Amino acid sequence: MRVEVWSDVVCPWCYVGKRRLESALGRFDHRDAVELVWRSFELDPAAPRQRSGSAAEQLARKYGMSAEQVAASWARLTALAEAEGLEFHLDRARGGSTFDAHRLIHLGAEHGLQDEVKERFLRGYFTESLPIGEPDVLGRLAVAAGLPPAEVGEVLATDRFADAVREDERRARLLGVAGVPFFAIDDRYGVSGAQSADLLLEALAVAWAERTPVPR
Repeated sequence: MRVEVWSDVVCPWCYVGKRRLESALGRFDHRDAVELVWRSFELDPAAPRQRSGSAAEQLARKYGMSAEQVAASWARLTALAEAEGLEFHLDRARGGSTFDAHRLIHLGAEHGLQDEVKERFLRGYFTESLPIGEPDVLGRLAVAAGLPPAEVGEVLATDRFADAVREDERRARLLGVAGVPFFAIDDRYGVSGAQSADLLLEALAVAWAERTPVPR
């Protein structure tokens, strides 16, 4: 059974959703039969490599929020993340283009390390406050996740995997994905948002039951 997840490495709900999916898979009796695939989705395809101004200013400007509203929203998100074992420092986040990050996640898939690369980028952005759009930062994190330095350098110096990222995003549009995370199970079931581990486990169980004939 294939579980595909569209998400971005600067999306806090995507990191929370990743942990909840991992929790669901940990309780799923057929975990060893599940292929997990991370798909590309850019929250802001026009983002520069590194944004100017503070994260709070950017969020307030984008959604028309006051400084107090931003702080309250971050406090709720940080608490939710903490409940999943995650450490967020949203006030120190250093956003930027995630296109290169997604290309390196595709490289990770070629080496059987896609989840490790995805995790390293998420932790680098949300916990370590690293500028996620900077190629040297991405290169260092990708190598730390286990990817070969030479191939990481090649990806960052060329447009390798650019088409793969665009294809993921094209499929997202065809599926009507308006927000992330979005979980697709065997191209038959879709779950939108960072739903609870219980709900994700239920979706996995239903999908598995429908693909496996009941013995007579």
